[in-house]
Amino acid sequence: MNRLSRTLLLDVVAPLAVFYGLRAAGASPLLALLAGAVLPLAGAARDLAGRRRPDGVRVFVLAVMTVTVAASLITGSPRALLVRSAVMMAALGLFLLFTLRARRPFLYAAAQTVLPPGKQRVWQDNWDRHPPFRRLLWLLSAVWALGCLLDAAIRLALALTLPIDSVPALDAALLVATLAVLLAVQRIFGRAYLRRHGLRLRGVILEPTPTAGDRAGDPSPDPHGPDPHGPDPHRPDPHGPDPQHRPEPAGPLP
Repeated sequence: MNRLSRTLLLDVVAPLAVFYGLRAAGASPLLALLAGAVLPLAGAARDLAGRRRPDGVRVFVLAVMTVTVAASLITGSPRALLVRSAVMMAALGLFLLFTLRARRPFLYAAAQTVLPPGKQRVWQDNWDRHPPFRRLLWLLSAVWALGCLLDAAIRLALALTLPIDSVPALDAALLVATLAVLLAVQRIFGRAYLRRHGLRLRGVILEPTPTAGDRAGDPSPDPHGPDPHGPDPHRPDPHGPDPQHRPEPAGPLP
């Protein structure tokens, strides 16, 4: 199982199963939400403890989860736990906006973390050699930032207004919808932008798009193919003499 699958299982599927399982067994919403938060909280603490240098993202996730759990216990309100995902998504959006002021945007760094070493060098070469590619990554990072902030606003509204039992499932559905929309925009807009600048991305390799002149150099095959019986003497030659052309009259014979 890869890292993304483990993250989805631990942070999305397992808490949902625990919450709705306990609610079906008659547990209170607060108890069910607290029990569902235990697995992500334990996973974040284990990941943080297993690293020599603390990861800022993991520290933030662990801090937000701890604060929301504590707030729910103090106030007795399960809605403090429900806003946790909105806080995390808002923080991610703000972080993406912050990377727009850095030397390289979020999408460049994110790709570098998941690509193997050989493809990392190709990705860096794309960045160094092609200004349109750099501009595209800046633009798409801004799109991801705005998408995360919009997602956070919707999550906050759901957590504060809807019945508690419906919010966890809607949270998960909203995550899938947000990722699907952002990935679709990234794919469609990214291809169109590169094509407009005479480039295309094949895997991680950025190359020029073939021009009309390149395609014109290839001989076009006869759509009807060669005649297996040879030329037809009764069929006029399409390249024969011009019917408007009249030959010059021959001079007097000697």
